[in-house]
Amino acid sequence: MRIIKIALILLGLVAVMLPKLTLASETSSPDTKTNINFSAIPDFLLPKTVLAAAIIQPKKEDIVVEAQLKTVEELKNDEILTKWKLKQAERWSNLPAEPFTINASAYTASADECGNDKGITASGLKVKAKRTIACPASFPFGVKLKIEGYGTFVCEDRGGAIKGNHIDIYVETKKEAFAFGRRSLSAEIVE
Repeated sequence: MRIIKIALILLGLVAVMLPKLTLASETSSPDTKTNINFSAIPDFLLPKTVLAAAIIQPKKEDIVVEAQLKTVEELKNDEILTKWKLKQAERWSNLPAEPFTINASAYTASADECGNDKGITASGLKVKAKRTIACPASFPFGVKLKIEGYGTFVCEDRGGAIKGNHIDIYVETKKEAFAFGRRSLSAEIVE
């Protein structure tokens, strides 16, 4: 029984140490095989030392690509919007190509405006300030609108009064919604 426990502990240590050891010995040359640097084993207990050794000084010929990591919520939202894109495929071909004028107002997710206060949009996504807008039914869910002076928003919601060129921008509080009022703004579809 002790032998099994010791073996499992050693296996766990190897599983934890191996990535750090290989990280400490990586090079920027694609032709070089990754070698495990066993001299880094004493540094295992001092992770700052191992991480400091892993920093590679960039060269002029190195290309750095930053990848944005998505949260679980963003991945779920992308999945939901992809399903809507398939269901509403015909609406994507009818979107305006040129900038157009919208009649913008603001709304909140309060019960008196939406029927409940859960903040779930017609597309199934949770509302988010500076992202969510309610669009007319002619706009498919997931379409991105760049609204002059306010940024880029995603069509995620509908509303009984949202017809024609009327767009409702989601805000957190009623105070913000009343302060926004109704505005005539320029918008355009973005990829």
